[in-house]
Amino acid sequence: MTDFPLPGAATPVVVAPAPGRGPQFWTGAPSAVLDGDTIVLGYRVRNGPDTTDETVIAVSHDGEHYETVLVLPQQHFGAAWTERPALVRTEVGWRLWVSCATPNTKHWYIAVAEAPTLDALSEAELSVAFAGDDHTAVKDPIIRRSAGGWEAWICCHLLDVPGEEDRMNTAYATSTDGWSWTWHGTVLEGRPGTWTERGARLTTILPDGRAAYDARASAQENWFERTGVTRRDGNRFEASGEPLADVRYLEVLPLPDGAHRIWYEARLDDESHELRTELIQ
Repeated sequence: MTDFPLPGAATPVVVAPAPGRGPQFWTGAPSAVLDGDTIVLGYRVRNGPDTTDETVIAVSHDGEHYETVLVLPQQHFGAAWTERPALVRTEVGWRLWVSCATPNTKHWYIAVAEAPTLDALSEAELSVAFAGDDHTAVKDPIIRRSAGGWEAWICCHLLDVPGEEDRMNTAYATSTDGWSWTWHGTVLEGRPGTWTERGARLTTILPDGRAAYDARASAQENWFERTGVTRRDGNRFEASGEPLADVRYLEVLPLPDGAHRIWYEARLDDESHELRTELIQ
């Protein structure tokens, strides 16, 4: 799938810089939606290891310049950390999912809110969309409307071995209403002896079934994920081939003219991360 829209195919533009210098000063984990002529972008800002994560929602008419609509600190969700959000336009407004870390644990769950406008999401009631359990942390959702209702791909971190919680795979769930979900098990996982051995996380899925995922080979590569591409086969995806980009959280948005706009979290030399975009014709 050499035609997959990957970083480096066009000139990158920084959407949002790293919030500081050094590890865990990260801007990224993007999720994008096209609403008419407007791009709506959600992303996470981690302001260093000992400060507050933020979920940002911003809008753009050209894909490169963004106006911030909403900033939600981790305390809004009662979370110790927050990670990748997901946004979906509904008949009544907007639905927002946010990855939330349960305080004083390695557990993560995914919260959801719905409101008639983007800025009203700050006052919307929160509920738990995906709870995880004692053995599974859930985060970094991809959520789509489908002909049969709703589909979700969830990154699952395995909690059964203390100290090994960075291990991950991707599971699949469906819903008729986007509120109550049925799980269908693991659909992407790492392969022993490869660069994906420690785990693989789907980051974007195109309408034709092509997809991107990020992965790592070892615990030492946590936060140093690289990106590969795959294709949907039924509900399954295979982690195969070699990494094609040294970035993580690649998001791809098909545009009406056949082009694609991509966003990704790019690591800088000091291990901070910035959010970049490219328009790929």
